[in-house]
Amino acid sequence: MISAEQAELQVLDAAETLFYTRGIQVVGMDDIRSASGVSLKRLYQIYPSKEELVQAYLRRRDLRWRRRLAAHVETRATPQERILAVFDWLHAWFSEPGFRGCAFINSFGELGATSPAVVEAARAHKEAFFAYLATLTADAGRPAWVADHLALLAEGAMTTAAITGTPAPAHQARQAAHLLLEATETV
Repeated sequence: MISAEQAELQVLDAAETLFYTRGIQVVGMDDIRSASGVSLKRLYQIYPSKEELVQAYLRRRDLRWRRRLAAHVETRATPQERILAVFDWLHAWFSEPGFRGCAFINSFGELGATSPAVVEAARAHKEAFFAYLATLTADAGRPAWVADHLALLAEGAMTTAAITGTPAPAHQARQAAHLLLEATETV
């Protein structure tokens, strides 16, 4: 018998794969059970409702996404290089097999009208990402408003890459970010 921690991990792994690739609404708890190898009874002991599972999936996805981004960005030497590294990382992410866009945008699009928990998770994720960009922008000595523009470039690249199926929007957004940083160098 697997431990409670291992069962939860298997359920979250299955949920992440299924929710991200197929969408939240079309994936039932039976699908999660089958993919995770955890009995339906145990699954409901861990997550009494699908909504709780969705919240756990989004929390974990948020932490993983932001950690991966920060680990990449922190390898760059200068503040400006760190800002541009955000877009380099986005390109690498967009190039991954199975990339389907931002899980938070997708979840909000599916359930934003009916699930306050999904709305809150999506907003919290975006706020944390925007705050991270604000920190990078401040470190680079740029005006605070530059972070808002960088966030819009990144968000637009995420959505466009998902729809077009190409990572090219990350490079286009990077070029625009570079121009924005150059234009605000003396501001």
